[in-house]
Amino acid sequence: MRRQPRRVALFALWSAIESAPVLVFGRSVAGATDAFLAHRTGAALAWLGALVGAAVVGAVGSARAYGPLAAIVEPLRDRLVRYVVRGAVHESVRTGRTGNGAVARLSQQVEIIRDTFAGLMMIVQGFVFTLAGALIGLVTLMPATLLLVVPPVAVGLGLFLGLVSRSITRQRELILAEERIAESATALADGLRDIVACGAEDAMAAETGRLIDAQAATARAMARLAAGRTIALALGGRLPLLLILAAAPWLVRHGASPGVVLGSLMYVLQGLSPALHTLIRGLGGSGLRLAVTLDRVMEAGDVTPLPRPSGPGGGDVRLRGVTFAYGPEAHPVIEDLYLSVPDGGHLAVVGPSGIGKSTLSLLIAGTLTPSAGSVTLGGTPASEVDPEVRALIPQEAYVFGGTLRENLCYLRPGASEAALNAAVAEVGLGELADRLGGYDAEVRPAALSAGERQLVALVRAYLSPARLVVLDEATCHLDAAAEERAEHAFASRPGSLIVIAHRMTSARRAGRILVLDGTRAWLGTHDELLTDCGLYQDLHGHWSVPPPPAAAGGLRPEAATPRERRSQPSGVVGDANGVHPVASADLADDAGDVVADRPDREEEVARDLGG
Repeated sequence: MRRQPRRVALFALWSAIESAPVLVFGRSVAGATDAFLAHRTGAALAWLGALVGAAVVGAVGSARAYGPLAAIVEPLRDRLVRYVVRGAVHESVRTGRTGNGAVARLSQQVEIIRDTFAGLMMIVQGFVFTLAGALIGLVTLMPATLLLVVPPVAVGLGLFLGLVSRSITRQRELILAEERIAESATALADGLRDIVACGAEDAMAAETGRLIDAQAATARAMARLAAGRTIALALGGRLPLLLILAAAPWLVRHGASPGVVLGSLMYVLQGLSPALHTLIRGLGGSGLRLAVTLDRVMEAGDVTPLPRPSGPGGGDVRLRGVTFAYGPEAHPVIEDLYLSVPDGGHLAVVGPSGIGKSTLSLLIAGTLTPSAGSVTLGGTPASEVDPEVRALIPQEAYVFGGTLRENLCYLRPGASEAALNAAVAEVGLGELADRLGGYDAEVRPAALSAGERQLVALVRAYLSPARLVVLDEATCHLDAAAEERAEHAFASRPGSLIVIAHRMTSARRAGRILVLDGTRAWLGTHDELLTDCGLYQDLHGHWSVPPPPAAAGGLRPEAATPRERRSQPSGVVGDANGVHPVASADLADDAGDVVADRPDREEEVARDLGG
């Protein structure tokens, strides 16, 4: 409300106009009563006409008050939604788990806060302006009546306000107690067999009983506070009525007419008492729910800012002894892998479905942390690299509602028209952009095909400042020609490119190819892998091994050094004739055959075996 003083002032103005009937009600009743007693029917009807006119004015004020109220409440809802989403995203990034309560907070708790806050604003403004109108009316009738009304109202209101903070605390304790009982009941149901098998029925019954007793004690405390609110209502709303009735003879003796006494009673009976009753019931019920719900939402959204990336990173990728498993007891998906991709390199990763290719892409992008080993980009740990340095495009491309320009420039806001045109032309989005109606046309994601969404995501990554781009089957919905065009565009773009390939044509376009087969890995060129890697031969459709080339160009693969290969269960050994998968346990058994086949490699094999 402090953020929107003009809207609050406008809401107060219309609320004051809405309270016009309260201001006029007692005075009109007093005037009409005295006029009827004096047989002045015209005057009496005039007073009643004034009351009707005030009711019309109040109705206009009531109708106009909802506009400023909505202008105050809806921004609150929007801020809370942003707050909840920020907290949920932060929690997911920090823990790697999706917050189960985020959806409930968005769909239920935020709406409860919005509706309850709006209702309480109406209640509070109604009470404030009704109280003011009634007190002003009493002054116009007979100021002495204020001595009979103001003290009990002040006492009752003070008692209620003193109970509010305690009520909020007890309401929160009650909600937490109910949540603990629900959690305990769920745990009991899930572990019932184990509880019975261990003979722990009595212990669990006692523990659950303590939770139930605590909840019951809190509920009894809430009931006592509710009784206190009833006493406050009786003091502030009923006692003034009794005092006026008791003091009526004294008021008449001191100049009050019957109409004045009746009008004073109307101000209390039709103004103060209902307003105080609504305030106490509203704040004592909806107000408590608002306070507790808002507190829970704010707790969930109150996050410590994540540390900013500490290093700029770069396009060169290095994996050193990387092992990753989806759980402490799970079999590793990737084990002791060494890999280097220089800045400007182009690597394709192939292997059977589910073998760990996407896991490798997430490790390189820094969104997964290895169980052992390290992943660095430009010498900086992948998890600490500035997000702008890398771009990971998954198979299911994400396109959001908005303009085409907003989708394409999301990773590079403010990109020039020339840069945008160049990216669209290179990747091959021009035809789609024309069909949609240009860059400023609204995009409906559901209206785009999977391949079209992939093209949008590819241009977004191409236009970004990322020095490393990882395409995790990001072209699988494109035809072969469109895929080739996109990959050529990224290969000619400054920086490094890693492609999780789903077609062998993608692998053949890469400078080097990494073949994954469980925890085994091969690295080499297309021709070398066709010669030495049976899995790659199968993937490529070759069932017979062609003769090795006469001269292969002196390959020294960077997937492992000789000393590193001794320590990893599956690495890559390379020589002039190609690449071979090597398990360290099998190296000694194969040494004789290797030396017999290639005597000039005797010294290298001895080095690999540690001398």
